Amino acid sequence: MPPESSPLISVIVVCKDPGLRLRDALASVWAQHISPLPELIVVDGGSEDGSRVWLASQRARLATLLMEPDRGVYDAMNKGLAAAHGEWVLFLGADDKFPHDGVLSRTQGALKQATGGVAVGEIAYDDGRIESLPAKPKPVARNFVHHQGAFYRRSLFAEHGFFDASLAVMADYDFNLRLWKKKVTFTALPLRISVCGTGGLSDSGDWRGCQEEIAVRHRHFPAWRCWFSDLFTVLRWVRQKIAPRASRPKG
Repeated sequence: MPPESSPLISVIVVCKDPGLRLRDALASVWAQHISPLPELIVVDGGSEDGSRVWLASQRARLATLLMEPDRGVYDAMNKGLAAAHGEWVLFLGADDKFPHDGVLSRTQGALKQATGGVAVGEIAYDDGRIESLPAKPKPVARNFVHHQGAFYRRSLFAEHGFFDASLAVMADYDFNLRLWKKKVTFTALPLRISVCGTGGLSDSGDWRGCQEEIAVRHRHFPAWRCWFSDLFTVLRWVRQKIAPRASRPKG
């Protein structure tokens, strides 16, 4: 049943065999100086690394804990959405965390005054990369919103559908394009929301991600608008594959 007073923010964490970094991710949520704390939802897809035992021991600190097999990360995210009651939802990766205990207290004022559908803050990767909402997004080029720093109005998912769970890597890009084409407003937040681990699904440089990026682009734009971005996607994949080899010491 929904809480008597629905929370402003729901934080959804999905995982499978996340290791110890999951504890850091959840600890960063529990440490937030905001009252009440956000609704914290964890969806575990059948971990076998001891995470389920630890999560069960923390059940009282979680609004919802689901531990069952799923059909991939976006199926798990959809399960989290179905359990959420917050006005805004944030998807925090199991290897991501809030950088300090004041993130949500600083964010809540902006969210209460927001008129748009998606409020996007900055994220920082462990390797030093910084990502934020571009001043002039180019949605045909590639995904322009990283969900680890994005607060979505929960109502958007009722209006525009959940994530397409048939996609393994690019369902968030697909959802963002659905919103973009429906003129949903994306607003920048001048705050760093999360610190993220590298090597996630969309960050791995896997060829399947490139294929899905191209396929999703063609779902929403005519082919003549896609060809240059398709070429750039392939070249980016080639560069990612060549760069690690070039950096290896010889001999």
